[in-house]
Amino acid sequence: MTFKVRYIAAAAAILCSATADANDIAMPTVTVNGAAADAGLGLGHKAATGSRLGLSIGETPASVEALDAETIRARGDLQVKEAITRSTGLTDSSSPGNGISYSARGFNGNSSVAMLENGQRLLVGSGTATTPSDPWGYEYIEVLRGPGSIVHGSGTTGATINAVRKAPQRATTFEALAGAGGGRALRGGVGGTGALGERGAWRIDAYAGRSDGFIDRGEARHAKVLTSAAFELTPGLDLGLQLDHAEQKPQRYFGTPLVNGGIAAELRGQNYNVGDALIKYVDDKGVLRLDWRVSAALAISNELAYMKARRIWRNVEYYVYDPLAQMVERSDYIAIRHDQEHTGNRLEARWNSGAHRAVAGWEAATINFTHTNNSPYGGASRVAPTGFAPGVFTSPDPFRPNFTTDTQTSALYAEDAYALDEQWLLLAGLRHDRYRVTRTSLLGAAGFGATLSANAVRLGASWKAAPGTTLYGQASTGSDPVTSLLSLNLANSRYRLTRSRQLEAGIKQSLAQGKAEWTAALYRITKDDIITRDPSNPAQSVQGGAQTSRGAEFAASATLAPGWRVDANAAYTDASFDRLLESGNVSRAGKRPADVPKLSANAWLAYRVAAWRAAAGLRHVGKRFVDNGNTQALPAYTTLDATLGWHASRNVQVQLNLRNVADKLYALTSYGDSQYLLGERRHAELTVLWQY
Repeated sequence: MTFKVRYIAAAAAILCSATADANDIAMPTVTVNGAAADAGLGLGHKAATGSRLGLSIGETPASVEALDAETIRARGDLQVKEAITRSTGLTDSSSPGNGISYSARGFNGNSSVAMLENGQRLLVGSGTATTPSDPWGYEYIEVLRGPGSIVHGSGTTGATINAVRKAPQRATTFEALAGAGGGRALRGGVGGTGALGERGAWRIDAYAGRSDGFIDRGEARHAKVLTSAAFELTPGLDLGLQLDHAEQKPQRYFGTPLVNGGIAAELRGQNYNVGDALIKYVDDKGVLRLDWRVSAALAISNELAYMKARRIWRNVEYYVYDPLAQMVERSDYIAIRHDQEHTGNRLEARWNSGAHRAVAGWEAATINFTHTNNSPYGGASRVAPTGFAPGVFTSPDPFRPNFTTDTQTSALYAEDAYALDEQWLLLAGLRHDRYRVTRTSLLGAAGFGATLSANAVRLGASWKAAPGTTLYGQASTGSDPVTSLLSLNLANSRYRLTRSRQLEAGIKQSLAQGKAEWTAALYRITKDDIITRDPSNPAQSVQGGAQTSRGAEFAASATLAPGWRVDANAAYTDASFDRLLESGNVSRAGKRPADVPKLSANAWLAYRVAAWRAAAGLRHVGKRFVDNGNTQALPAYTTLDATLGWHASRNVQVQLNLRNVADKLYALTSYGDSQYLLGERRHAELTVLWQY
């Protein structure tokens, strides 16, 4: 692993040293009592993702969900995407090409579903997002479904995912995790927090893991160190610091070729990539934040962030099975490198007085992006379906810098929540975003500049119809880029940002003093200005396509009997193109967009008695089409997971995680029309968690 083990060891040593030095602070005993089994839907949780106003999930007139760290751990989810796809209506569409990607409310990919950490967002370059990947060091993972442009800008029509970090605390605590399991999986993590002097606190979280994913030559490695500190400079003035480093070498697996149009069980563990294939992501971040409590009603903050991402791919990515020759044809010898630097600042003022909670702010960022590749990605080879020598990467095309883009972003936003009375809460917000992209060719082609802008509005209301029962409705607008802004090319530079409009209504209810909670929502989203073919000139692309997505979502959590709890959710999505012409002016009107299931659902049943807890969960993802023409589909699948946990002492928890108990053979997603990325086979993993 390129990420040196000494960084993890150094972080652990610093953490232990700082803990030992804080002898003047009493160290509390943390009792792990299985509280996650009673977490419910967290309607009282104040989510930072649905609004900047500090509203709880229950009072926010939008679909917001939060997964706390204990719930994620109790379910045995060791990757963020495992946890996220147990939330309502989100499904996984990740691949080695796009890093991490999700589908929500009929919209798919990193230009429609945004990922943030602590509210900070790294703009997507060439469709790729790589963080957050694992849940270690996070307190909550929050999901806002539907357009989130009013809070987070363009690229959020489907959903916004925000991983919220564990904050530094003066009370000293320590936790450590060790795990081992099938697929040669090993993982370990340490985390802790404590006092720094009279007015400060620190926190460090370090994590590393590896696995082969049951794929030949599929070794994956990842490691990270998250550090943060907080200081009270003077009464009312706080300083926050954050420095992070993460490295990932994901599985170098681009899927298994179809045989006679279907998945061949005998090829389940094969990897058709070359022997010296490489995928690597390196992410660094630094954040400086000042919070000034001007008065009891007014607070001002300024947050300066620097983020850097380096990514590299060197793989053979496309495979087709030749039934006559009984060989696998390999092509697309692709080498790509991304170098991305993002410097951004957010200045924000918050007012909380009387019936009003208001916020106004200004954001600005500069992003430099360099794309290096070996386009046009030539090269070809053939191998036997099994027992083959993988060979090495050899391309006839030179690997050289292709282009750079300099992107300037700015945004102005304001929100206000007005408590009309004890029952009614009115919410209004608006935002203006502007993006200026300048592209320079490094191969001698002409450069260009483009300016894109968008406005977003949200109007909503929540009504407390009865104690514990809230009805809500909202109308909101948003926008998405037609492609990644940082890799905008000349052909796409003339296009506007797409526009989306949503109407949503729902109910949120808590019963029996929080022993049961449920939510339901109905929505309709229309998205215009999708790229389509010009009806009068099929060779030319224009903006004129449209998509509509209608759906219903339901989530519930309830205590059935002493020790028993059930969590369940389901999402029905009716998404289709209203107008879309593809090659040859073939109409896709009425067709469902690719990678969008009509039905997805999750259920989790947990039982706790004394020092033991056991749980089992079902995950269902409906049929998804590979193409917009709906000519090829990924079959629906349902998988079963289970966990068994034992509190060996007040501070030590042992947990056995069982995954894909029925050993289901299924496709997670497609990579082109000839190969599918398969889900992991049945396996178990044992973890031990220490908390002090």
